[in-house]
Parts: sequence; structure tokens; C-alpha cells
Amino acid sequence: MANELNALLGKGSDFQGKLTFEGSVRIDGRFTGEILTDGHLIIGEGAQVQAEIRVGTVQIYGNVTGNVTANDGVELHAPASLRGNIASPALHIDKGVFFDGACQMTTPKDDRAAPARPAPAPRPIAMGSAPIAAALSQSQPVPNLGSSPVRQSGVFTGEPSRASGELPHKF
Repeated sequence: MANELNALLGKGSDFQGKLTFEGSVRIDGRFTGEILTDGHLIIGEGAQVQAEIRVGTVQIYGNVTGNVTANDGVELHAPASLRGNIASPALHIDKGVFFDGACQMTTPKDDRAAPARPAPAPRPIAMGSAPIAAALSQSQPVPNLGSSPVRQSGVFTGEPSRASGELPHKF
């Protein structure tokens, strides 16, 4: 993320309209409208933003009402307040942040341009026992090796599970 700001809407400023920019912009005042950029947006503590936001990355410390779509990531830092939906490949929410909306994890922008790769073939989980590992690798029924039954029920593909609540991070 860029360290140098291209523009600042400071405290006490009030802007309405459509904001487009390159690089980094910080808003510490009031903004109403639409924000479009592939760059970096910082909404400072105390800022009041009512807008549809489509950016590369955004860091929110202030109050935002509106939907946020980010190509790279969204960061909500206390004491931020966001009333709206988020669509982003990466999301960070600090303790103490108020978020009222839905979140959709998207594909990173760089991955959208790349051709789709086929999913790797499922691999059996190795159990650490030679007879079991041999049976699994040959797709044969697993022999019962004692009083505790052994079942071949799980398949690990190496891909993270979206249902488990894991969120990819790219910060």
C-alpha cells in the first residue's frame, strides 16, 4: 500500500459527487456520492462517508454507509462503522468495529485474468500405517486392523474450505 497521499479531504470538508483517482486518497471530512479507483482509499477516524465504493484497497477508521467492493482487500479498524455489503478477496476486521451487512469473498483481481486451472485430483489421507496407506493408494477397502474400526471416509484436496470460515489474507 502506498505511503504517499495524492489527495486529502480534510476535517471540515464536505464533498458531494463522484471521486475518481490514481494512487492514494484520504478522507477525513464528509463525502456523499461514488468513489471509483484501482488505488488505495483511507477513510479516517471521524470521517462520514455515504457512498458506493469500488477500489483496489480500502482502510476504514470512520463511518461508512454504502456498499464496498475491493479488488485486493478491505480493512476495518476500530472505531470504524460500516453499514453496507462488502465484496473482496481479503477482509480484516478489528475488535471494536461495527459492521452491519453481508460479506462476499471474491477472487483476487490478478486471478481473474489467469486461465482457470483444473482442480488437483483428490488424494487419500495417509494414515501412517503401511497396510492402510497401501490400501488407500490402491483404492481398495481398508482392512480392519483391530478393535477400532478404520474408515476411508475423508478426502483432502489441499484447497481451503470456504464453509469453515477461513478467510484468505493478502496484507
